[in-house]
Amino acid sequence: MINFNFLPSRRLALYMARLFLTRSFAVLVALVMVLMALDLLGESGKILAIPGNGEAQLWHYVSLRVPMLVSRFLPFAALLGTLIALSSLNQNSEVVAMKAAGLSAHQILAPMILASIGVAMLTFAFNETVVIKATRTVDAWSGADYHPIPPDSGVLSNIWVRNGDQLVHARLVAGQGPTVRLEGVSIYDREKGELIRMTDAVRARQQDGGWRLSDVSIYDARMNLVRKQPVLDTLAGVEPNRFTLAKVSAATKDFASLNQAIVALDRAGRPSAEARTGWWHKLSGPLSTVLMPLLAALAAFGLARSGQVLLRATIGMALGFAYFVVDNFSIALGNVGAYPPMLAAWAPFLLFLFIGETVLVRSEE
Repeated sequence: MINFNFLPSRRLALYMARLFLTRSFAVLVALVMVLMALDLLGESGKILAIPGNGEAQLWHYVSLRVPMLVSRFLPFAALLGTLIALSSLNQNSEVVAMKAAGLSAHQILAPMILASIGVAMLTFAFNETVVIKATRTVDAWSGADYHPIPPDSGVLSNIWVRNGDQLVHARLVAGQGPTVRLEGVSIYDREKGELIRMTDAVRARQQDGGWRLSDVSIYDARMNLVRKQPVLDTLAGVEPNRFTLAKVSAATKDFASLNQAIVALDRAGRPSAEARTGWWHKLSGPLSTVLMPLLAALAAFGLARSGQVLLRATIGMALGFAYFVVDNFSIALGNVGAYPPMLAAWAPFLLFLFIGETVLVRSEE
């Protein structure tokens, strides 16, 4: 008779869940420490090169980057942690003992999968409350070459807008609607593909259907001269949402804000495939942790004395890394509109869920 009780032993379930969580956490800590050290080596020179930046700014950068690294590499840590736990159980014949007690492969893995569901829920909440704020700040700070940035939660960096033959670049964009303000503005005027004038301004504010630039420097390419003036009114008819919607990044917006941005893009007649794909991936991404015990299960089954534990663990690792490759490729196709956004976000998860379940059933047989 088939036993549909996937948690027949409370003590065993807690043991398996604890193994999964502790091994995954240990791997995650090691990964984040190594990657943070490498990242800091590459960025510390840029941060310290700015006058006024010192040790406090380095620690601030670390505090921003660590949540981003945790979110990105948590599924990798879950995969490696599961492989370590299951390989150890197999080597010590604990899996054989559990199967001899009447447990199926699904019952052995059920506590790990339940624990991974809890981790996925916490990951989603962590991404929505901590990671997006850190990502937004890091993007704006690095976009400003680590100079001080306005303390605005909606700040965007390195925004490009095309206005006829003009190209407009804003180093920072802050605010929403009528309160939008630009910092570090450059306007490139072109004629028949050639640059004829470049206008630089320290800041820009909305003014009578256009924008008022302050502390302006104008370079005339034809006359090869530079002239300065305190203010300049220009960019008539360029609406603020041209800047705020120029770069809608799913990584810097929470679930609700991204949905509002998608609606705004649709109303403005702008492409929204990338934003929609990111919106769906906010749900499917954290759930990738749930797949890891299933894809790594190959390491748990099969006799340890057969000498194939390492081979099985390698195959499980290959399946896990194959998922991340396929997921990134699918998201890239969704961003350019080659896949429907929902399919791009969920197809890799469903595909590898089927593959993992197939491998698990075959292993049990």
